[in-house]
Amino acid sequence: MVTVIGIALILAGVLWLWFHISFSPIKRQFQNDIVFLSEKNRLADANEIFMEEDFSHLPAAIQKYLKNCGYIGTPKMSYLKMEYRKVDFRQGRKGPALTIDYTQYNFVNEPCRMALIDSKMLGIPFEGYDYYQNGTGGMKGMIGKVFTLFDQTGAEMDKACLVTFLAESLFAPAILAQNYITFEEISDLETRAKITWGGQSAEGIFTFNRDYEMISFTTNDRAVTGTDGSMEYVPWSALCGDYQFFPNHIKYPSSFQAVWNYPDGDFVYFDGTVSQVSYGYNQ
Repeated sequence: MVTVIGIALILAGVLWLWFHISFSPIKRQFQNDIVFLSEKNRLADANEIFMEEDFSHLPAAIQKYLKNCGYIGTPKMSYLKMEYRKVDFRQGRKGPALTIDYTQYNFVNEPCRMALIDSKMLGIPFEGYDYYQNGTGGMKGMIGKVFTLFDQTGAEMDKACLVTFLAESLFAPAILAQNYITFEEISDLETRAKITWGGQSAEGIFTFNRDYEMISFTTNDRAVTGTDGSMEYVPWSALCGDYQFFPNHIKYPSSFQAVWNYPDGDFVYFDGTVSQVSYGYNQ
């Protein structure tokens, strides 16, 4: 009996150590991918600065947004990094409520997005990796750094990840100059955008307030995964607010929500505050 208890204590100690060290397979993959993609996505003109003329072909609302938010005269970036801390997150309407840290990278040269979820479930590490690269998107979640909870891929996921990249494109304006995105003016405060890559296309509508702050992106091109693994297209919205100037003298929204607009009511599954925004440059 003493031996059994001793072995159990040793195993408990090993698990405690494994759960609390910073290393994890998903984090290592994420970090390695970011290093690789930072080199791959260098832009030939990334040391130049944004001029108003760079965006003269875009709808007026986007031009006013870029000017009012302080992008004109700043260096062209090769990627965007956004960080959120203590986000209220739900995997689904019947899923558990989690508090997560969320770090994402959006690359410019081609549509490419990597995002890391870091959280705990009952004290056990829960980590997720959302990715879109080379026209392929996916979402993987692991618990205890070892056991895979879900690993979603397929054409619907490719499209969902592509339209998510589009939704965030205004936060890295170098993306707007790439030939994989087109824009159509709907009104003074609304612009339709379409992105095409890897044999997929997706579109949505950007809406601005009277200060030409982008306050929402809506689309019908994003599918939600059911509990049985099925995919269903449901209207999706990204809502932005509480704009403020960050240390880099650019104005960003400090609050962000991701919402499934179900027929029986909206479901906010991501409700967070932006803690930091930074860019990569080719210096």
